[in-house]
Amino acid sequence: MAVRIALDKPHAYFTNLDFITGRIIFSTSTDESVSGIVVKLEGESRTRLAAPPGVQRDARTYTELEIHKLLYKVVTVFPSQELQQAAPRNASYIVPSGQHVYPFRFKLPFNNDCSASNSMFTNLNLSGRRMEMARDTTKHVKKTLPPSLSGFPGEAEIRYFVKVTVQRPAFYKENFRATADFKFLPIEPPRPPPNRRESYARRQHRFSPHIQNPEKADIFRKQSTTTITTPSEPPNISIDGRLPDPAIITCNEPLPLRVLVKKLNETSEAIFLQLLQIELICYTRIRAHELQRTEGNILVITSLSNLRIALSNSDSQSGKEMEIDDKLWNRIPLPNTVAPSFDTCNLSRTYELEIRVGLSYGSPGSIKPELTVQPLRMPVAIYSGIAPPPALLAAMAGLPQPQPQAQPEPVPPPFGQRPSSNHFSPDTSPGLSLGQYGPPAPSDIPSEAPPSYEDAMAEHMAPVDGPRREYQQPESRETVGDEKRNGGFRNEERLFP
Repeated sequence: MAVRIALDKPHAYFTNLDFITGRIIFSTSTDESVSGIVVKLEGESRTRLAAPPGVQRDARTYTELEIHKLLYKVVTVFPSQELQQAAPRNASYIVPSGQHVYPFRFKLPFNNDCSASNSMFTNLNLSGRRMEMARDTTKHVKKTLPPSLSGFPGEAEIRYFVKVTVQRPAFYKENFRATADFKFLPIEPPRPPPNRRESYARRQHRFSPHIQNPEKADIFRKQSTTTITTPSEPPNISIDGRLPDPAIITCNEPLPLRVLVKKLNETSEAIFLQLLQIELICYTRIRAHELQRTEGNILVITSLSNLRIALSNSDSQSGKEMEIDDKLWNRIPLPNTVAPSFDTCNLSRTYELEIRVGLSYGSPGSIKPELTVQPLRMPVAIYSGIAPPPALLAAMAGLPQPQPQAQPEPVPPPFGQRPSSNHFSPDTSPGLSLGQYGPPAPSDIPSEAPPSYEDAMAEHMAPVDGPRREYQQPESRETVGDEKRNGGFRNEERLFP
């Protein structure tokens, strides 16, 4: 006897409102007694952490396992509803030999449906030769279903799959099971209407005066009288990195970034762009009951050096903005391994964008040797790029929502002034100043997830009919192209060699 699942995959991955269809293929060489064939649509978020060195329980270092059932739907494909109503309770049925096919269909909702307690089989985990039992947790987050996540073997995983169980009535006969995994990428939240606001990060820098070494006299050459020229004042500059407000980046799309440089004093020296590096910093916060850990990865989007691009000339006036040509990065989309931002019961993913700008000054024929590299960092949200259907937006618009108070559009402070005292300081690097961060204005993005498909009548809506970005999951963090482990985030031993 054998059973397997044949999934219909019209797309590389599924999203909210999609129908998951397929067939259960049940083969048996003899007549078999079966009490039922049950198909389940499931989504799990599993985390497993080891206690830091020195923290022990019961005279040994302990680990914690936390499992949340984010999605759970059940359908019985055999026996049929009519047969169940006609037969007595707990009845068994004889399935003749041969191959039998049972179709099934599920619809993916918007929000997770994490139950207050998991079953014993859900909490059971086999790790090597050890059997672990996860404790029930009381912390649950009801938000949009998170994307499929891998790359943290033995530590964290978000997995979606279809499972079939062939139930056999005799207690000494094992039930037959089969699973089929699929990738999931959620629909993005509704975006706020376009506006002219910008969120920004800013730094200022004053170049040091260049000291010219006098020429040594030559005994074989008559010393000529030269006019001593007074060196001009070195530039005092300000560098801005700006994104639309709210700062949203879309998967598989280039960055909507602007980088501005401005002179703050009157000087005849020109500004030159020598280096530009843009990095996406990923923070994955993992929780397993009392244990918590933050994994940080750095994804290099572009890294350019020896540019020698003149941003200004000697005639450039003080206060004039000089925008760096966005052709240096606007043709480079985000890699398809970047997951959108999410927050679920025991896992969350946030991002920061860091721009490193290397500048020098001088004249086209004589660039001074001083090079300053100024880092600009700002938090960003990454969206999947799968727009919600218009019918859903219309249904959500009819729901009563609290009206936010009108807020005036903030204007970035002049370059000669400091921004407000509400600066951003990353909690992962408390002693590092990476430039002043101008927080975005109160956005129109709702803090809660979109209403569930029952509330917004999504059960009667068709699946998303629009472009879908590519999405791949890395097998491990060491195999993701330019993605590298940032050793400065945590200074701990590896949990798993």
